[in-house]
Amino acid sequence: MGTTQRVQGAQSDTAEDNRATAARLAAAGVRGVALTWVDNAGITRVKSVPAGRLADAVEHGVGMSPVFDVFLVDDSATTSAHIGGPDGDLRLRPDPERLTVLAAQPGWAWAPVDRYEQDGSPYAACQRGFARRMAERALREHGIELRMGFETEWTVVRGALPQPGAGLDYAATGPAYGMARLVELSDYLRDILEALDAQGVQVLQLHPETAPGQFELSTAPSDPVGAADLAVLVRETVRAVSVQHGLTACFAPVVEADTVGNGGHLHLSLWREGRNLCGGGDGPFGMAPECEAFLAGVLRELPALLALGAPSPASYLRLRPSRWAGAYQCWGLEAREAALRFIAGAPHAAHSAGTAATAATAATAGTAGTANAEVKCMDQAANPYLAAGGVLAAGLAGLADPAPLPPPAAGDPALTGGQPRLPDSLPEALHHFERSAPLREALGEPLFDAVAAVRAAETKLFEGATPLEIAAATRGRY
Repeated sequence: MGTTQRVQGAQSDTAEDNRATAARLAAAGVRGVALTWVDNAGITRVKSVPAGRLADAVEHGVGMSPVFDVFLVDDSATTSAHIGGPDGDLRLRPDPERLTVLAAQPGWAWAPVDRYEQDGSPYAACQRGFARRMAERALREHGIELRMGFETEWTVVRGALPQPGAGLDYAATGPAYGMARLVELSDYLRDILEALDAQGVQVLQLHPETAPGQFELSTAPSDPVGAADLAVLVRETVRAVSVQHGLTACFAPVVEADTVGNGGHLHLSLWREGRNLCGGGDGPFGMAPECEAFLAGVLRELPALLALGAPSPASYLRLRPSRWAGAYQCWGLEAREAALRFIAGAPHAAHSAGTAATAATAATAGTAGTANAEVKCMDQAANPYLAAGGVLAAGLAGLADPAPLPPPAAGDPALTGGQPRLPDSLPEALHHFERSAPLREALGEPLFDAVAAVRAAETKLFEGATPLEIAAATRGRY
């Protein structure tokens, strides 16, 4: 794999900046730039331009129909009150700050796009713009910056995906979390790490997961838009390295029916003036009041948030009890069956224990910087910009109407009882979504209606399908 690099600080404000960016791309052997956005079905769509036309694309955009906001997972389309049909056009403008030379796709670079109307005004249904608006609102109204990070889970099979009904040839057969599985695919995993490092992506962990042939990778936290950008970049890098090794990476919520699926957990922490509000406070497990109110808002909206974070009929084949999928509307400290898991953070070794009281104080101070929350009920079918923005919107509603968190859950709610089950089907999640005032207001009518239309159409698309048929139809799409 050749050596590449992130094009740091690429700008397009002046001709000199454009020439410098073009020179960097030429030096890296880049011939084409992939411009991506993610639609409401969770599919990463793309247009590309020759490297020499990047500056023009940044300034003037590239044309694309808005109809893709009502495309379904099978590339059919529905309509909504504001979007649908063959008319209209948008301008896709790549973000030069995120321009990245792709290590596993020689001759290519990548940049996410923001979408605009033809007159240059922001497109109301741009999912990336939605995530940015929510992050800006948190800072403007509460002085809070969010740091987020998505976990990427995928399943690796040999060759192309077989026809429905045929067995899958998993690329690794070692046990869950087993070193044997890492050894089986050590060259492949090394190349993923090498590619991401060359692209300037800081990987925190990479390990075998529970299901056959399954792996998980997590990256360092970023701002909400940056975290969603990274989720796209990581997935496409894994996909490209997989192709190089004669493998297929499947990111679908489930690869086979009745198996543990691929999650897309979202970690988040709240910061103000350099202080992590998830730790060092007087609330539950050291939360500051703002953190508790924010998480209470997220917990309250989880049934509706599933329409953004678990958006496919296949999502509900994954979201099952006793699989660490987060199938219950509850929260808890390191509670892996709860939909909202709180992580108090790892204590720093430098803190020494004295009395029990000083030890507790030292532990709180030592963990405050790493404390965070994890939304576990999301999967890889989600548009990461919608997921990030939706969680932000729910948390902001919690800050606007503060309420304490309920008592934390412990153990497996399927066995202990007493915790409400999250929706177990897409129609039920859509029911809650359509009645969520915070999400409707935050998304705005054009984007809200388009999301609802796609969810309703995919429900109808798979009406009467068996779990086996749903899994087979979606496992190669994301």
